[in-house]
Amino acid sequence: MSYAKKDEDSAEYGLFYHLDKTTVLQEARVFNESPIIPRKCRLLLTKITYLLYLGEPFGTKEATELFFSVTKLFQSKDTSLRQMMYLVIKELSGIAEDVIMVTQSLMKDIQSKQDVIYRANAIRALCKITDPSMIQGVERLLKAAIVDKTLAVSSAALVSSYHLSFVAKEVIKRWANEVQEAVNAKSSSSLTAGFSYMSFGGPQSPGQQPVIQSTSNITQYHALGLLYQIRQRDKMAVHKMVQNLSGSRGGSLVGGSGGTTLKSSFAICLLIRYACKVMEDDSNSTRQIYELLESYLKHKSDMVNYEAARAICEMEDVTSKELYPAVTVLQLFLSSPKPTLRFAAIRTLNKLAITHPNAVTPCNLDMENLITDQNRSVATFAITTLLKTGNEASVDRLMKQITGFMSEISDEFKIIVVEAIRSLCLKFPGKQAVMLGFLSGVLRDEGGYEFKRAVVEAIFDLIRFIPECKEAALAHLCEFIEDCEFTKLSVRILHLLGVEGPKTPTPHKYIRYIYNRVILENSIVRAAAVSALAKFGLLVDDAAVRKSITVLLTRCVDDIDDEVRDRATLYLALMNEEPKAVLYVGDDTTFALPALERQLVAYISEQQLQSKPFDLSAVPKISRAQEEAERARSKTIESQQPTLAAPSTKGTPSQPQKPGAATTPDRGADQQETYAQQLAAIPEFASFGPLFKSSSKAHELTEAEVEYTVKCIKHMFAEHVVFQFDCVNTVNEQLLEDVTIVMQSDNDELEEVVNIPAESLKCDVPGVAYVAFKKPSAEETPLATFGCTMTFVVKDCDPATGEPDEEGYAEEYQLEDVELLMGDYILPSYLGTFNSVWEQMGAENEMTETFGLDLDRAPNLKTGCAAIVGMLGMQAIDDTAQPKSQTMHTLLASGMFLGGYKVISRCRMMFNQADGLAFELTVRSQDANMSAAVMNAIA
Repeated sequence: MSYAKKDEDSAEYGLFYHLDKTTVLQEARVFNESPIIPRKCRLLLTKITYLLYLGEPFGTKEATELFFSVTKLFQSKDTSLRQMMYLVIKELSGIAEDVIMVTQSLMKDIQSKQDVIYRANAIRALCKITDPSMIQGVERLLKAAIVDKTLAVSSAALVSSYHLSFVAKEVIKRWANEVQEAVNAKSSSSLTAGFSYMSFGGPQSPGQQPVIQSTSNITQYHALGLLYQIRQRDKMAVHKMVQNLSGSRGGSLVGGSGGTTLKSSFAICLLIRYACKVMEDDSNSTRQIYELLESYLKHKSDMVNYEAARAICEMEDVTSKELYPAVTVLQLFLSSPKPTLRFAAIRTLNKLAITHPNAVTPCNLDMENLITDQNRSVATFAITTLLKTGNEASVDRLMKQITGFMSEISDEFKIIVVEAIRSLCLKFPGKQAVMLGFLSGVLRDEGGYEFKRAVVEAIFDLIRFIPECKEAALAHLCEFIEDCEFTKLSVRILHLLGVEGPKTPTPHKYIRYIYNRVILENSIVRAAAVSALAKFGLLVDDAAVRKSITVLLTRCVDDIDDEVRDRATLYLALMNEEPKAVLYVGDDTTFALPALERQLVAYISEQQLQSKPFDLSAVPKISRAQEEAERARSKTIESQQPTLAAPSTKGTPSQPQKPGAATTPDRGADQQETYAQQLAAIPEFASFGPLFKSSSKAHELTEAEVEYTVKCIKHMFAEHVVFQFDCVNTVNEQLLEDVTIVMQSDNDELEEVVNIPAESLKCDVPGVAYVAFKKPSAEETPLATFGCTMTFVVKDCDPATGEPDEEGYAEEYQLEDVELLMGDYILPSYLGTFNSVWEQMGAENEMTETFGLDLDRAPNLKTGCAAIVGMLGMQAIDDTAQPKSQTMHTLLASGMFLGGYKVISRCRMMFNQADGLAFELTVRSQDANMSAAVMNAIA
């Protein structure tokens, strides 16, 4: 007999691998035997539980018969058997029918005066099978169980009530006093039912004993969770709960000492999270909450220390001084002998290093010691954090440590390290040679596609943002494709060589590597290589290079693959026609696909299609780089799994969206496309035609902390302007109805034609109101300032039920003014490479003027660029949005004026701390009036 073989089978299949549902159902006859044999019944119940956990499908009839067979075990007084019986009842309750028949038996067990262990299990089973409509029938039992002296019973009642609160919220709310009593219960010094809960762990002082949590403390944790579930809709009640439970530690929060002191570390961690939510809702409590969190950094439990430190690190607008005590605690955890603490601390510091690298820098020495940690997750976080916080002098030392580390970790961790190195290289361009050498080295190592792709993408970014390393990086990529096993990466690298290679001083040295791919690779790579070769022949101003490329492409005409042959034939033809070559190969622009789709849909929906052709010039263009960035952003957003799914407010084709329903545009999709769909669904706007532009940012018309908040978004059509007002009511005791925005214009040329109010505004439920004005004609671009007032009917709501009064009273609320500026008529659009478009426009319609911005509006060049682009309503092009110097810069921008007129501008600016920003703006367009209008956008 082979014991080894037996052990192997047991490990692979488990103790019950031979179980069959039919056999188990036949064995269920044992429940009907008299007397009941507890051992046999427990074994059978274990088998049933095993099958249920495996997902074995039980029919309704089978489950019902089995359920009632199991309930016959109520006759037994065996404690272990009763515990197993309750477990099976809970699992079968979701499949079987008429399960409420055992309610009386369960209630009898709960009311048992004997202090037996299965009372808690009976409570859990009862709450599992109880129908929401019958909860009131067991309300008395559960309320009594919550304050029961047996702590296991109290804990079971609290947890069960928490789950019931999702289906019977109003009933559970009435138990608030009992739950509060459970939170305030005094801790017992003895451990109940043999259970103990250890602390989160951490470095212990010599002679210090581990902190032990009693079962009463875990009951306090359950009670606090249920209490918050009851009060979470009432922000004031939650604030008061945090004040009371902070005890003496929250003296500054509650205005003095007192309150209930929590004993459970789990409950304190929960309280810290609730305190952070209070801080998010009420910015005035930030200082008091911070003091509470700081006091918990000195708690005896490491779990509480970490939770408080993490909360401080995640605070918005936190200063380095406020971060210091939290970072100090996390730094102590870095040297803990417990891997859980080390991992938690380094992960939090890694996240903090993204926004506050200077605050994490004091921990660098401790993090360097973790590079050799046995836990590879801890080591990876340590390295990536060091790469974010390290200075330029430490780069060389870090790279040496990482080189030996890379061979010991999986591809997933390698990708994280590569991303961190990419960020560090962009931060310290002077060290690009060291880090490029490292990236080229790991590119030759073994690894999967995702890892190699991450390295290649990092090298691409170095080429894009650090021109000094372009030639060296291209040389490394050329060597990589000589032995690249991934077709996708080869194609991407060949494309990059075709784009960047012709711009280098010695473009001919890349031709050999590219042509080798035509000879040695598959058809997909060969086709990409042909396209790359053609770009050298079309874009390099060298007759010898052009002649060589012609010879190589002629050889490709005889390729066995039709794609390769067609590409070679096309490019040979283009090499003889330079204007077409510039149009099809040299042009780096593409149409914005969402805008193109929207305008095509609007065009084909018109009744008289024959009257006018589709105007392709009105479709905005973007650069290829922008298109790739948008695709990458969309993929990132789609891959993220939302934690909470909000109900959609978008209308369906059969049920159009109501005008007063608020919708937030999907950030993963084209924002303007989303706005266009929303407006098209409103009948009053259907005749306005296609949407030309929507403002990229909403204009705040109220302060953030007031009772009613309003934001304005402007939508531009050919002959109309639509103002969208996103309104939010933050008053819990009020319902606003017929919310209308009254706008008064100082320009008589604009005529109000539509005013759509928001039907109602419940507390924290956004609504939308619209106001539309008509311009005198499509060619005119009137400017105006609008005084805005929000009028509405207020209905007070019952605090207990939330029901509004039948009668209301009229109110109005003054809003800030809304301005219609010249920049609102210009759509940001990438028209092409600046020099070519600038020359194409010519100087016939050119205008030049000098302006200035004070230090308040432009404290530096970067802010000044953003302000000028915002006023012009145009798009910065050719990477000029980010100034390289602190004193002088040239900003290039382009856009599309309403009506399809192309506009391009050059802004030469100079900045100093004494006078602010001075700049010379030169504008060229297709019409002199348009150039003058753009100048008027600078205010």
